[in-house]
Amino acid sequence: MLQLTVDTPTGPMTLTEKNGAIVRAEWESGGADDTPLLRAAAAQLVAYFEDPAQGFDLPLKVEASEFQQRVCEAMLAIPLGETRTYGELSKDLGVPAQAIGQGCGGNPIPVIIPCHRVLGANGLGGFSGLGGVETKVWLLKHERAGGLLI
Repeated sequence: MLQLTVDTPTGPMTLTEKNGAIVRAEWESGGADDTPLLRAAAAQLVAYFEDPAQGFDLPLKVEASEFQQRVCEAMLAIPLGETRTYGELSKDLGVPAQAIGQGCGGNPIPVIIPCHRVLGANGLGGFSGLGGVETKVWLLKHERAGGLLI
């Protein structure tokens, strides 16, 4: 697999490419591969951190269970600046809210697939990325999320 690390305000993120798609984004260092897709992904990630309205237009592949793929699709459908609750997604997908929380925590491509936009009914909920809930709050503030419950 090919990897490229990008410095971001929330820490270094390593993007992983496999078979022409981004399959992972992790808060870690170490990738220095140079491919057109990794360069495009890195440029879009940098642009997002400069202005979240830039968005992402990348081929993504969630290499996980069908359920995890469904949760990631639901998170991708949450518009910039908006949030949803675990309960709302659980109703949409017909599964318990706890399963949605596990699906958010298992997101292999955070930031690009915006698991940070999913909140608990009474607050932020968790965040499995580097920095935990503080990073989630930073991302939501950066996106000017109107539904931020803090």
